[in-house]
Amino acid sequence: MRTPARKQTVSLLSIGLPIVLLIGSSAGIAGQLGYFERPAARAASDLAETVSIPAGTFTYRADGEFYKNGFAVDGPMIEKAMPPVPSMMKYQVSEGEYGRCVEAGKCPTIAPAHIRGKDFPVTGVSYDDATAYARWFSEKTGESWVLPTYEQMAFAAGSKFVDDALGVDPDSGNPALRWLADYERETRRKAESDPEPKVRGHFGENEHGLADFAGNVWEWTSTCHRRVDLAGATPARTNLACGIYVTVGQHNSPMSSFVRDPKTGGCAVGAPPANLGFRLIRDDRWYAGLLKRLRDRGIIS
Repeated sequence: MRTPARKQTVSLLSIGLPIVLLIGSSAGIAGQLGYFERPAARAASDLAETVSIPAGTFTYRADGEFYKNGFAVDGPMIEKAMPPVPSMMKYQVSEGEYGRCVEAGKCPTIAPAHIRGKDFPVTGVSYDDATAYARWFSEKTGESWVLPTYEQMAFAAGSKFVDDALGVDPDSGNPALRWLADYERETRRKAESDPEPKVRGHFGENEHGLADFAGNVWEWTSTCHRRVDLAGATPARTNLACGIYVTVGQHNSPMSSFVRDPKTGGCAVGAPPANLGFRLIRDDRWYAGLLKRLRDRGIIS
């Protein structure tokens, strides 16, 4: 009569013990990642003005360098339905805002040559500097703030997003057509260039209420530069260069993550950006908190 009871006890232990161990180890990992730490209470609106963007469908040109039959061609146009953007910084991060991160010992200082005043966008900052600021901003708000992707930037910029395609027939076998068009474009860019940063808001707002897109401060994105070899209309092979990131301004420009002054090098092709700055977007994905904690501990970049 007692044998079944012993079997039941053994069975419960064999099931319950692994569960207890799993819960214990999960709690330990959660503790290591800071899930039991009290988040900062300061609201993002106290640190920066932000804007929300409703969901919508838009068309943009794909990022990267595209080649077909050995010749450089314009990237394809993409139509995309985008979810709403709950919160994005209205302006590029200013010198004053970045300075608070420097004072906290969380961000590198900027060179004196790039200092113009607290109401100017911060310039002379690398991708690494921008991600350091994002970590500090996330720490202060208890939320996850990151650099936008190229796709998010194209969506947020709306009518201010620049399509710098050359418009050369991708099926043309005459490389001189593209060389000539590229030369004319680069010459025009240099002639129109005004490298001196302006006070935030100088370049106006777009239809979403976001300011200064396509001004003379290029913005870092979290999108890795890529080269795509096309076979017909289908990407045949994509080579990613993570360590080189897309910057967005009056044209798209790939830059190495450590570059602060684009005039010193780091641009893969074409005229370099006049200045490098950034703005952040709030990451509301369900796993954003986990990514934030992994970044805080240097496990991921």
